[in-house]
Amino acid sequence: MKIGSFPAWAARARALAPALLCLLMLAGFAAPAFAQAPEAPAVAAADTAPAADAAPVVEKGDVAWMLTSTLLVLLMVVPGLALFYGGMVRSKNVLSVLAQVISVFSLIVLLWTAYGYSLAFAGGGAWIGTLDKLFLKGVGVDSLADTFSAGFKLPEYVFVAFQATFAGITGALIVGAFAERARFAAVLLFAVIWFTFGYLPIAHIVWAGSGYLFNLGALDFAGGTVVHINAGVAGLVGSYFVGKRLGFGREALKPHNVTFTFIGAALLWVGWFGFNAGSALEANATAALAFLNTLLATAAAILAWALVEKLAKRKSSVLGVASGAVAGLVGITPAAGTVGPLGAIVIGAVAGVVCVWGVNGLKRMLKADDSLDVFGVHGLGGIVGALLTGVFTAPSLGGTGAEDFSIAAQVGKQALGVGITIVWIAVVSVIGFLVAKAVFGLRVAEDAEREGLDITSHGETAYEA
Repeated sequence: MKIGSFPAWAARARALAPALLCLLMLAGFAAPAFAQAPEAPAVAAADTAPAADAAPVVEKGDVAWMLTSTLLVLLMVVPGLALFYGGMVRSKNVLSVLAQVISVFSLIVLLWTAYGYSLAFAGGGAWIGTLDKLFLKGVGVDSLADTFSAGFKLPEYVFVAFQATFAGITGALIVGAFAERARFAAVLLFAVIWFTFGYLPIAHIVWAGSGYLFNLGALDFAGGTVVHINAGVAGLVGSYFVGKRLGFGREALKPHNVTFTFIGAALLWVGWFGFNAGSALEANATAALAFLNTLLATAAAILAWALVEKLAKRKSSVLGVASGAVAGLVGITPAAGTVGPLGAIVIGAVAGVVCVWGVNGLKRMLKADDSLDVFGVHGLGGIVGALLTGVFTAPSLGGTGAEDFSIAAQVGKQALGVGITIVWIAVVSVIGFLVAKAVFGLRVAEDAEREGLDITSHGETAYEA
C-alpha cells in the first residue's frame, strides 16, 4: 500500500499540532493531581467569605443579577468588541477581525470549562489551583460558590459562567494588536498557550482565596491586572513578533467604518456595567457603587480625551471619544467597587489623558504596530487604574478602605501586582508566539495581506464591489 509523500504527512502533522499540544498540556497538569490524592476541594469561588454556622443562603436576586451580568459581559464581546475592532480596520480585513474575536472567545470558554476554572479557583497554593474540578467534576446544581458576604452563596454554575466570559474577552482583546496580517491558525494556537500558562496563573494569584496577591492585599475589583494589563502586554509582544503591516508609517491605514467603532464602544459601555458591577457577586450596595463609578469614570475619560485632542489637533474626533470611553472603562475596572464617585471621576480623567499619549507618543517610542492600540488603551489604562486604586481607596479620599489604610503601602502592593503581571505575561507571550511561529508561521503571505484577509483566509468579502 502506498503510504504517501512526506509533504502530505508533514501537512497533516501541522494540522494536528494544536490538538496534540492541548493533550500534552492537560497531561502535564494532570500528572501531579493523579500522583497523590488531593485534599477535599474547597468551595470553588471568590474564596473570600468566612464559613457561616447557619445554613447558606442563596438569594434569587443575586442569582438574577449575576446571570444578567454574565449576559452583559457577553454583549461586550459579541457584538461590542467585534464591532469596535471591526470598524477600525480596513474594509478588506473586517471579517477576519470578527472571526478572530468570536473564535478566540469561544475557544477559551471551552478551555475554561475543561480545565481553566479548576486551575484558577479549585483550591491550590499561592500561584496556581488544582485539577480537582477538571471538566467541572463535582460542580452541579447543588454546589455553591461564595459571595463576599458571610453565609450568602451563588450557584456554582453561575460563577463558572461569569468567570468564563472574563477569560474569553481577555483573549479576544489581544487579537486587535496584530490585526490585518496574522494567520488565523496561529492566533488560535497562541490563545491556547497564553490562556493555559498566562491567564490562569494571574487569575489565581489575584482572585483566588489562596492566591499570592489576594493574600497580600493587592486590589483588583474587576480585572485591571487579570484582564487589561494582561491583554495589553500580550498584544504588544504579538505586534513585535508578527511585525508591522505593509505600508505602516508610509501610507494612511485608516479605519474603514468609524460608525461601527462608535456603536461597538457604546455596547462596550453598556456591557461593562455587568463586568464591573457584576464583580460584586451580589445585588447590593457595592454593586451599586461599582455601577455608578463605571458611569462616571467613562464620562470623565470621554471629555478628557476630547479636550486633549482639541488642544493638540484642534478637533475632537469620534474615533477619539470612542477610544476615550474604553480608556475610562479600563481605568475604573480595578477600582470600581472600592473608590468613591469623586475618585472614579479622577481615575477616568487621568486614564483618558494618559491613553491619548499611549496611542500617539508612546506608540511611536515603542516603534510597534499595535494595530488597534491594545497596549496604549488596555495595557496603559490598566496600569493607571491599578495604581490609582491604591490611592483613591483611601477613606480620606472617599474610598472604602479601612481606617488604618495606608496609601503608600497599598500603592506598593498595586505596583507589585502590575509588575508581576507584566513580566509573567511577557514571558508566556514570547514562548507562545515562538511556538505558534514554529508550527504555523505567524504572518500571512504578502500577496494575501495586500488582497485582504477576508478573502484569502475566509473566502468572503464584507462588501460587494
